[in-house]
Amino acid sequence: MIARFLLLASVAGVSIITPGAFAQDAVQPAAGDVQQPNVRGEVIVVTARRRQETAQEVPLAISVVKGDSIEATGNFNIVKLQQLAPTLQVYTTNPRNTSVNIRGLGVPFGLTSDGFEQGVGIYVDDVYNSRVAAATFDFLDVAQVEVLRGPQGTLYGKNTTAGAINITTNQPTFDFEGRAELTVGNLNYKQAKAAVSGPLTDTIAARIAIAATTRRGTLYNVTSQRWINEQDNLGIRGQLLFKPNDDFSITLSGDYSKQDPECCGTTFVRVGKTQRALARQYDALAVAQNYVAPSRNPYDRLSDLDSNLNAGNKIGGVSAKAVWNVGPGTLTSVTAWRFWDWKPENDRDFTGLSIVAKSQNPSQQDQYSQEFRYNYESEKVDFVVGLFGFKQRIDTQGTEQQGSAASQWSLTGALANDPSVLEGLTASNTQWLKSTSVALFGQVSWKATDALTIQPGARLNYDKKSGFYERIVTNGAGAIISCTPTPAAGSVLAAQCGVYQPQVSAPSDSAWNFTYDLNVNYKVARDVLAYATYAKSFKTLGINQNGLPLNADNTVNYDAGTVKPESVNHYEIGLKTQFWDRRATFNLSAFRTDIKNFQATVNGGQFGTVRGYLANAERVRSQGIEADFKIVASNRFTAYANAAYTDAQYKKFTNAPCPPELSGGTLQPPGQPADYSQPGVPGALSPRQCDISGQTLPGVSKWAFSYGAEYNIPVTLLAKEGQAYLGVDGNYRSHWNSNASPSIYTDVKGYALTNFRAGFRGEGFDIFGWVRNAFDVDYIENLQVAPGNTGLIAGQVGDPQTWGGTIKVLF
Repeated sequence: MIARFLLLASVAGVSIITPGAFAQDAVQPAAGDVQQPNVRGEVIVVTARRRQETAQEVPLAISVVKGDSIEATGNFNIVKLQQLAPTLQVYTTNPRNTSVNIRGLGVPFGLTSDGFEQGVGIYVDDVYNSRVAAATFDFLDVAQVEVLRGPQGTLYGKNTTAGAINITTNQPTFDFEGRAELTVGNLNYKQAKAAVSGPLTDTIAARIAIAATTRRGTLYNVTSQRWINEQDNLGIRGQLLFKPNDDFSITLSGDYSKQDPECCGTTFVRVGKTQRALARQYDALAVAQNYVAPSRNPYDRLSDLDSNLNAGNKIGGVSAKAVWNVGPGTLTSVTAWRFWDWKPENDRDFTGLSIVAKSQNPSQQDQYSQEFRYNYESEKVDFVVGLFGFKQRIDTQGTEQQGSAASQWSLTGALANDPSVLEGLTASNTQWLKSTSVALFGQVSWKATDALTIQPGARLNYDKKSGFYERIVTNGAGAIISCTPTPAAGSVLAAQCGVYQPQVSAPSDSAWNFTYDLNVNYKVARDVLAYATYAKSFKTLGINQNGLPLNADNTVNYDAGTVKPESVNHYEIGLKTQFWDRRATFNLSAFRTDIKNFQATVNGGQFGTVRGYLANAERVRSQGIEADFKIVASNRFTAYANAAYTDAQYKKFTNAPCPPELSGGTLQPPGQPADYSQPGVPGALSPRQCDISGQTLPGVSKWAFSYGAEYNIPVTLLAKEGQAYLGVDGNYRSHWNSNASPSIYTDVKGYALTNFRAGFRGEGFDIFGWVRNAFDVDYIENLQVAPGNTGLIAGQVGDPQTWGGTIKVLF
């Protein structure tokens, strides 16, 4: 019974406790009247190891969030989920450029390239979602989310080096059931969810769910006189279950989600000095063009972006999952096709001036996956063995165009006074990527004794990637330009080639990888489990799909077309405990991950010559400690607290991109030692690359906390018996840096957010009010360095205080 009220368990990860709005036995007697077995900690069943088992028995770091917990706390997608999971970091400037990292690892921070793999795998009902854009969609009829930390290559189809997010949706049932939810709030927030499930015949059941979210934007654009960065989401999922007997079932699923917001704009945050000539930095350039930002206080939430904004995003697919009990084990087949359609429009100069008049890179993706998995369980030996195949194609058609203010902003001398030099200059990019992956993986659990289990695993993986990239550049008259041979210095053509250069590349590579892991766990006592893990993992090779950098002689560096695989060594120890008759749970884990050839994002700060590409940092290390505590004092009071310390840094990265304070000046001659002594000094020399060894990885807070509590009392209201309850949850993150190479200008201050909710629930209903960011804390979600090394820093501010009410019913 108490399990209905505790909708998230701590499992060496996160502990969130929220009300069970739809519990059939939601009205509970007072704590003193409940027999002891009902007051004990709940049993949370997970499938992290591809079989059903209780969370406290799983010897790895995992967080489990139940569906109603997600709804009660307002964390309706993975981006919001990080408020509940301290070691999960999610940062997004738009759905495509979204980073989902665990313990600071996963994907390079910055502009996304199609040519590399995600380090954190996102699975929905066992189907791998290759595009991280899926993280920005609303959770749709979700039963449970499991966040696994550390490499997951011997249990999951697609190899992941940092972890996996395993999402399980509610499945069709042979008993009729339904649920509906309506939420309204300030900022014209509206969210509606509904699901219905039931039998069609004795052997066929169906389920359909729908969710829609709209909200006014949080940033006002004085140019368009519209609120931007709004929410406009719609999702639908249908499932059909065929179960002729207890040993065999097939589930057919289809889903479709779309977003169509006016998004994703930025606001002015600050200006920092770079090494460009003072007259070529932001303040002087703005004065020269009589430009004044609408506000220099980002929390005024004002912007003046003059280009179209759009974040049109569609994602969906179909799948077939067959489960067959064969002899002593279970055979599972998961066949899936998914698509992603991305239609963006951006203002890439971050100002109200027409510097970059157009910036858009629409993409279309198709992916196909097939996984076969066999699970076997016995008294002494359990094992899972799987075969996984994956095929993907992505097509992108990009356009970037210079505007009427571009010449004066980007050029010097007489050319700066001639708008026609750059106005209308257009780079049209065509690219495609083909990716194939095949893997054989497995893991064995040998129960050496009743207390000791030894669990080795292995993976054999083959990946092949091939791509094509072509950039055609046309001038304002529509004529195609060529930058070969190198045009004369000071000419119009040289100025144009300094912004956009034609380029063609066709990178291709393949690689085999063999990796393995070993977990040893020991049952110290009935409710105490200790474990130790070593994993030798990898992230497969990458190719650069957004264009290649130039050599010192202005020729294309084709050697940068491919990126080496990451080599990962991961170590972890953990302790899972329950005490006070299982009313209290305390879990502790410590980890260290060493990566050789870490795949990082680098760029040269130009508008279009090199937007951003992948390169290998020599060595990266992430290490830390995670602690989680949860208490179920009674049916009246529950609480949790989680803490994470993460020390993630570049151990060696000698040719990294320089931060803005060291960029923009005349490049030091080749072979001359880099001089870092005068950052931000106008006219100084700039190093060609910077050594950022020892600096912190971007996007990582050293300290992160989350906490929550709920208290309830039995009441009768309007002849309805139920519970009145009050809940609080909150989180804190210490400061972090928002640039691929940490900069003094892109340090994001730490912040703490607090949320409250209060309501009344009973059998089949829940009505509550909520306030999020209750103290209206000002905080930054992301900072971006404007191109051109002018010193402008733009950003996206976090949500202000929001409030509203929710009604849920179960029928």
